[in-house]
Amino acid sequence: MLPRNPRRQDLRQAVARLRRGEVIAYPTEGVWGLGCDPRRRRALRRILGLKKRPQGKGVLLIAATRIQAARFAMLEAVDAQILDRYWPGTTLVLPAARAAAPWLRGRHGGIAIRVTRHEASQRLCRSFGSAIVSTSANPSGLQAARDLRTLKRYFGARVWALPARLGGQRRPSRIVDAASGRILRS
Repeated sequence: MLPRNPRRQDLRQAVARLRRGEVIAYPTEGVWGLGCDPRRRRALRRILGLKKRPQGKGVLLIAATRIQAARFAMLEAVDAQILDRYWPGTTLVLPAARAAAPWLRGRHGGIAIRVTRHEASQRLCRSFGSAIVSTSANPSGLQAARDLRTLKRYFGARVWALPARLGGQRRPSRIVDAASGRILRS
């Protein structure tokens, strides 16, 4: 059985892999995610290749704190009550900051980002010192991995996994457009 939270040495290994531009798998609130350093275009291309997903869709990021999120999204452009209502836990589409590279946004003007409530994901982002790319761990068209067996079936040894448990959610996070309040994924 996986530990609730990753051990220090596993976090150190995950951070080292992210810094080298590698793709890792890690647990989130409801499903396994694939992540990389959002500043590394080559790493994002590797994720998209693993998923067989077009770049135009864009990806979302997870952060441990609003400060980390503010590096990629213009939080000051959104009513603070919206942020208080949805964070932590819900993915918000926000106006992108200059640091949000176009390859993260795809063909969209905004950026999708979530301040996570999942403790293992928070620890990963804190240890890395930044928000990270977070996309469900599955090839396009297949169900997101909810266990290590499925994750390994999808990606084998091509992706290292941070050993820790998923949160209790039954599905991926809800996505809300912060400007309109429209639910993009429930």
